[in-house]
Amino acid sequence: MGKVIFCFFLFFSLFSFGQIEVSDFLKKQISNLDKEKNRKLDKALDFYVTKVYDSSYIYSEKAFFEVKNKKEKDVLFLIQGMSAIEKKFYKKAEISISSISNSTSFKPYKNFNLGRINIELKKFKDALHYYNVWEELNDLVGVKDKRNGYYNIGGAYLFLKKFKKAEKYFEKSLKLIDTRDTLDVISSKVSLANVYYNQYLDDKAIPLFKEAYDLSKVFSDLELKQNTARNMAVVEKNRKNFKESVDYYIEYGKWKDSIWNRDKIWELTEKDKKIAVAQKQQEIAIQDEQIKRQKVVQKGLLFGASGLLVFLGGLAFFYKKLQGKNKLITEQKEALNTANKTKDYLFSVVSHDLRSPINTIKRQHQKLAKHIANNDLQAIKETTNSAIAVTESTSHLLNNVLHWSLEQSNMLNFSQEEHALKPIIEHVLFDYENLAEAKEVAITTNLDSEIVIQTDKESLKIVLRNLIDNSIKYMSGSGSIAIKTEKYSETQARIEIKDTGIGISEEKLQKLNALKDLSIDKIDRSKGVGLGLLLCQTLIKKNNGTLFFESEEGVNTTAVILLPLA
Repeated sequence: MGKVIFCFFLFFSLFSFGQIEVSDFLKKQISNLDKEKNRKLDKALDFYVTKVYDSSYIYSEKAFFEVKNKKEKDVLFLIQGMSAIEKKFYKKAEISISSISNSTSFKPYKNFNLGRINIELKKFKDALHYYNVWEELNDLVGVKDKRNGYYNIGGAYLFLKKFKKAEKYFEKSLKLIDTRDTLDVISSKVSLANVYYNQYLDDKAIPLFKEAYDLSKVFSDLELKQNTARNMAVVEKNRKNFKESVDYYIEYGKWKDSIWNRDKIWELTEKDKKIAVAQKQQEIAIQDEQIKRQKVVQKGLLFGASGLLVFLGGLAFFYKKLQGKNKLITEQKEALNTANKTKDYLFSVVSHDLRSPINTIKRQHQKLAKHIANNDLQAIKETTNSAIAVTESTSHLLNNVLHWSLEQSNMLNFSQEEHALKPIIEHVLFDYENLAEAKEVAITTNLDSEIVIQTDKESLKIVLRNLIDNSIKYMSGSGSIAIKTEKYSETQARIEIKDTGIGISEEKLQKLNALKDLSIDKIDRSKGVGLGLLLCQTLIKKNNGTLFFESEEGVNTTAVILLPLA
């Protein structure tokens, strides 16, 4: 019984039910209609083809007031139902699809989608009823639609534990798959593996799980890599191969972290897009009321200047009063000045260092809008990749500002515990594989797996990311980064990050290694001391460690971290 539950867990992790292609069919049906009388219908199809499903659903609803004959209604019901399926509104989709007539041309699409909807609603017997009708008519659809139909039938039988029938339909689906469609090949092989595994046919199932895992290694889908690695981890665990299982679980964790990082970058990019759109809408509104706004701005500036003068006068008055206060007030004033310096510097970073990337992102979005209008897919892809790269760099800067602010206000979560050093470094390096490859920077490691340190893991990761970022950033063209760990003494471990970058002058090197009093006024970006380095020194000191640099200008730079052993 344990194995059956396990297999259905694997099935849910990878199984994605096939959809039927209706865009070309709908275009063909609409081409015979009078478009002058069905503009909303045509608009509904355009939104469906471009995957704007909310608008597609709304326009199809509006178009019902213009249509009269059965064929037009069937087209609208199909568009509306498919849009609802894409939005996962399966009850609404069932109502729309069920309303389609049983005409010969629409019947295969009607029954296929009703079967798909009932599978999503976990009503597998009802789904098979509709697919039985579809199977009698599947000569009216394309090869890909046949493949997806057989695949869904196999899935329904698998959920009903009718394994022989499930195997039959999965094999029929697999025969119709183009070997270049890696995702479909992997899904079908995992599905067949589940059929065999539920029947305790491990000799047939496990090679298919392994084959799906190997195929995912050359496929770009991160979720697929994550799930196939997890499947292999569970398979090996059930076989009592615990070492292999742990290796697969480690790989699963790496892919999970990569997905999290990707989603965060995508979320930031989407926010930037929304900001750019909002700015454009605001510009249009401003143009319509430009004269009126100029007057409002002039008045606002006048009141603002008056308010500023009053504020400055009041500030001068209170400053004179503060001069006469006692020593405690003076100490509080000095602390406030230090806080203001920190604030001013952080504002300087945000206003200065973010201006260029924000303007770049804005220009990329303007280009993106132009390419979208021209339907230039290659240019859209290149522009999007460029915007993501700029966003990733900006995100690193914002992370440093955030971490410094949290540390200064004692809000940064800090917990020193025993941690193996090697996995921490490997986890950080995993996120830099694509960037290093793009910059033609080779990263090599020589890590002692037996070193255990007493540290706050997350703050150490912040330091390592900053140092590796600097090594890549100041690399003149292609180069290499070598990372080594060793036991430095009976009480300390040594981390060495050596790059073949532009190096550091002797003057700057002395300034970097002389940092003892870690305050914001020590920052001088023109001399190589920025917020990132100050943050690194602060966090390493907080971890009872030491950070210093060795360099030969024009040849290499080595960052050395000493941390207490557990």
